[in-house]
Amino acid sequence: MQNTLMDNKLLNNSGTDMLTIARPDDWHLHLRDGAVLESVVADTARQFARAIIMPNLKAPVVSVDLAQAYHDRICRALTANGIQKSAFTPLMTLYLTDNTTAAEIIKAKASGLVHGVKLYPAGATTNSDAGVTNLLKHCGPALEAMQEVGMPLLVHGEVTDPDIDLFDREAVFIDRVMIPLRRAFPDLKVVFEHLTTREGVDYVTQAQGPVAATITAHHLLYNRNALFQGGIRPHWYCLPVLKREQHRQALVEAATGGSGRFFLGTDSAPHPKGLKEHACGCAGCYTALHAMELYATAFDSVGKLDQLEAFASLNGPAFYGLPVNQGTLTLQRQAYVIPAELPMADTSVVPLAAGETLGWAVRA
Repeated sequence: MQNTLMDNKLLNNSGTDMLTIARPDDWHLHLRDGAVLESVVADTARQFARAIIMPNLKAPVVSVDLAQAYHDRICRALTANGIQKSAFTPLMTLYLTDNTTAAEIIKAKASGLVHGVKLYPAGATTNSDAGVTNLLKHCGPALEAMQEVGMPLLVHGEVTDPDIDLFDREAVFIDRVMIPLRRAFPDLKVVFEHLTTREGVDYVTQAQGPVAATITAHHLLYNRNALFQGGIRPHWYCLPVLKREQHRQALVEAATGGSGRFFLGTDSAPHPKGLKEHACGCAGCYTALHAMELYATAFDSVGKLDQLEAFASLNGPAFYGLPVNQGTLTLQRQAYVIPAELPMADTSVVPLAAGETLGWAVRA
């Protein structure tokens, strides 16, 4: 049976029908490359002024030169979509490997182009095979340089050991990686990306030093039951995977609670419909099209629309040391039906919650 978020009574708790906020940023975004990039970049640029661009292409972005080349391809894709370069700024990242040097980190900081370095534990998610095998053993010089120049480390916070239960990967990562990392590099700026658990919320809330976290719209709105409602639903499958309801509630409390340590990161990931609906389907939810509508739904569900601007537009720039955007974005309470699918390169992509109805829409 078709389900809608409105039917689940997730809307209309605040009494607000119009909300204008400083133009938001997306602090965790996958754009891919080539024809896919050109197909999806406009969805993000319609709502966000800036985005942290993930570096896990099939050929990972491991150097400043590669980051510059990718940046230029993004700018060309914007132009192809009729979007002025001044309307959207891609904030580039490097893919951390066992071989990343301190010199490359210093070059990245000096470039003004690179705003973070991404840690993918090897095998953690899409295109992560080149990821780090042992962070402190292999990456010490790079981490020390990052601490010295103020370059944030963006972590995919999961261990990948096959003996660790999929739903426990984040909690184990805190014990095995985050705590030793913070002990060794207490002044290193760290973003715990796409946080999914109560343990993660507690860690980020209580940690000493410059620690923050991004939270996705799908982890705010759904628990792991969404994966199996009426059968296996591959378009709800992402990594980190959706968790129990108690964890979703903890994320909502964190996002709406007024702490400056939590901010918006969609982790929007475009995958072809055929590869999602596959015998071994890939992980990732496409939310760039309707990200702010989803976040507004989540905040409205607990009567905290007044906290959306801080989460979406203020906390991220403060952590990254960037100015708040000058423009604004307005959301209006009205029915918005999520399209069943969207054209993407020579195929299509299915947005999260396709066919469902939201109660908020971004005004043009």
